[in-house]
Amino acid sequence: MHATIPALPGGIHYILKSGIELGEADGTLSGLLNRMEGTMLAAGMAVMIKLGFGFLINPGLSESQAKKAQHFFENNFVIKDPNVAGGIRYYQGKILIRTRKPQDDMNVLIKFCPDPEALYIQTPFGRQLNPAAIVTTEALSETEADRIERDPNEVDLMIRFKDTQAILGLAGRPNVDVAQLLIENLVQITGNFGHMFKFGAIGMNVQMAMKDFL
Repeated sequence: MHATIPALPGGIHYILKSGIELGEADGTLSGLLNRMEGTMLAAGMAVMIKLGFGFLINPGLSESQAKKAQHFFENNFVIKDPNVAGGIRYYQGKILIRTRKPQDDMNVLIKFCPDPEALYIQTPFGRQLNPAAIVTTEALSETEADRIERDPNEVDLMIRFKDTQAILGLAGRPNVDVAQLLIENLVQITGNFGHMFKFGAIGMNVQMAMKDFL
């Protein structure tokens, strides 16, 4: 379980720095941020996750960047399967992140490769990866998240934190052990555990790939 959560702290840290600190700098916004914390966190997390994957898989304008993007994509999302046409399929996991506190209204749905036919596009430079199609994210209402949670066809894995503070607290614990979070009752993980390990592996690869850009 130790590799399950590393994809999240980077995006949460960005939200803390650019959103919550803004509210602290301007006292007139503090009450608003307190009331809208879950909604803002969900929206920010959705944007950061999508932009992060789009950045890593953007082929850019150089051959070396295109090769890096293709390698990252193949390493994380391409699955060899002799039982399907063409011999390959794509990882299409659906991850729902939310809290146990309904008042938080903090729900994010992540879908990997939801439309395989959109993964490649024709460009003036030839056929290239479409960064916008690798990962889609959406901030959901409590009603929408409840409906998706009940439908096994809509979600493969659910990561449910105790509340928004449990999520925000990850920013100060970049090397947090998932087992410790479970012991502290700060997170519950349900669904297909194969997707849990896959999601964790993708997160670790994101961290490693980002080092090339830092």
